[in-house]
Amino acid sequence: MSKMVVFCGSDEPQRAFPPFMLGSGALALDMELVLFFTMNGLNIVRKDGADVIKLDGAPKTLPEFIETVKEGGAKLVACSAAFPIVECSEEDLIDGVECSGVATFVAEAEEADVVLTF
Repeated sequence: MSKMVVFCGSDEPQRAFPPFMLGSGALALDMELVLFFTMNGLNIVRKDGADVIKLDGAPKTLPEFIETVKEGGAKLVACSAAFPIVECSEEDLIDGVECSGVATFVAEAEEADVVLTF
């Protein structure tokens, strides 16, 4: 099985939505998907955070995309190294998000067939 890893470092709508759009496509093609959230990208997986990130014309809302990829088996990882920088904690995150450090991203990316950064 091929693998896609996506580095999600922004909560700006035009950068927050593509990881889920492309990730949904990867899952539809039976690829393994890992989404790694860090810095302002952590706001995407904060409780109620995705609700305020909107992109006109997107085929789904960000919360709908999150559910789609979770249901498709994606692995969502929050970068614990960035927690103190953006004042985030594990308790602030939505269900289904793992917490890990930079080494996890590097290890996942090393094994990946496709690595994208947003």
